[in-house]
Amino acid sequence: MATEFQKAVWDEIDKIPYGRTKSYKEIAIIIGKPRAARAVANACGKNPTPIIRPCHRVICSNGKIGGYSASGGATLKKRLLEKEKS
Repeated sequence: MATEFQKAVWDEIDKIPYGRTKSYKEIAIIIGKPRAARAVANACGKNPTPIIRPCHRVICSNGKIGGYSASGGATLKKRLLEKEKS
């Protein structure tokens, strides 16, 4: 069962357009929890449908891709982001 925080994070992830990204920090600010960037990352990791709910579009504030809990890990996340940008 998802927490209200996770649901808020996932709802924002659903709004990220194809080919675009947002940072964990940006998501935290949008949901009113500006100091919760790590918790946003954890919520992304708990996403039960990572391809349908595009958590691969959430990256670190410094531009690094961060982790990805779906099978294939960060390598898959990088490929998905590259595919969407082309």
